Amino acid sequence: MAQQRRPGRAATSLRRSTTPEERMLWLLTAASVVIVVGIGAFPQNVPLVTLLLPMLLGSLNLSPRHLPWFVVSLLVALVGLLAQQSAEERLTERVVGGVAVIFVAAFIILVTSFRRTRLGVAGMQGESMLIDLRDRIQRQSVLPALPATYGAETALRSAGGTPFAGDFILGARPAGTDRFEVVVVDVSGKGEGAGTRALLLAGALGGLLGAVPPEQLLPAANTFLVRQDWEEGFATAIHLSLDLGSGRYAVRNAGHPPAAHRAAGSGKWDLRSEPGPALGLLDGVDFPSVEGELRPGDALLLYTDGMVESRDREIGLGIDRLVGKTDQLLRGDFEGGAERLVDSLGSRNDDRALVLLHRR
Repeated sequence: MAQQRRPGRAATSLRRSTTPEERMLWLLTAASVVIVVGIGAFPQNVPLVTLLLPMLLGSLNLSPRHLPWFVVSLLVALVGLLAQQSAEERLTERVVGGVAVIFVAAFIILVTSFRRTRLGVAGMQGESMLIDLRDRIQRQSVLPALPATYGAETALRSAGGTPFAGDFILGARPAGTDRFEVVVVDVSGKGEGAGTRALLLAGALGGLLGAVPPEQLLPAANTFLVRQDWEEGFATAIHLSLDLGSGRYAVRNAGHPPAAHRAAGSGKWDLRSEPGPALGLLDGVDFPSVEGELRPGDALLLYTDGMVESRDREIGLGIDRLVGKTDQLLRGDFEGGAERLVDSLGSRNDDRALVLLHRR
């Protein structure tokens, strides 16, 4: 009885040791054999271009380690099929056209495979990784829950409408405190080009935000960026630390557009930050803070330069326009205000991010 169980256990162990990609390779190989046999047995009914099906499926599911050999084996099988045909059959327009299409497609797939070698994963796996990175960036923009007396909204748009942006927002409520912290960051570059750098910096800032005292956040982020030595190695940021009990806040700025504070009593917007150097340019620099108080009915705006700067408008004029348009668009109703502002203002050719915080 024991001897009868061993083969079953060995087979189970073999199935468990086989990776999904290897199973896919065997499946595509079996399908290719069926297609090759079908073409050889029924050349009039099964066209040569049918070989493109396993080739394309392989480009989506096989890694650069297996894909070139799989494509080359299909081309060898194609040459073998042609060798079995007579000269009159091989030189027809239909056959020549089909063979040309297959070789051109194989060349494109091989070139794409060689470009993926640096990543080392198949096409669909690479897309899954990018989707996961995109989702992580988007989840980081979700602010933590605040008391009922406060409201906070965020809005984020990337240049060209792509899901990857150089602008990002992080928020945190440190455990054991009554403090709310949020940072708005603009990494140099736009769209996908800045997305990878933004993700790296977001991971570093996400670990620091709420874990270090507010006055140490921007200096620590600056030190991190200086060490990276990126070709486009700078970013601008604005950091808000708010005491939810008293409404007192401190704003620290690293080369970023200033925060705007709307006082309910006067209805006017005041710019509330003293600019410091951008992150990643100089080591050992300080970032001055500007303090204030958020009273009931007041609001704060944090935003990136994509909201106020464009090719035909300087940033100073853009800030004036933002402040002027905000009252017209919100009219004292802050609910959904962040989305309204981002959709109505700013440059479509630049990443845009905005945080609207108000006290009820």
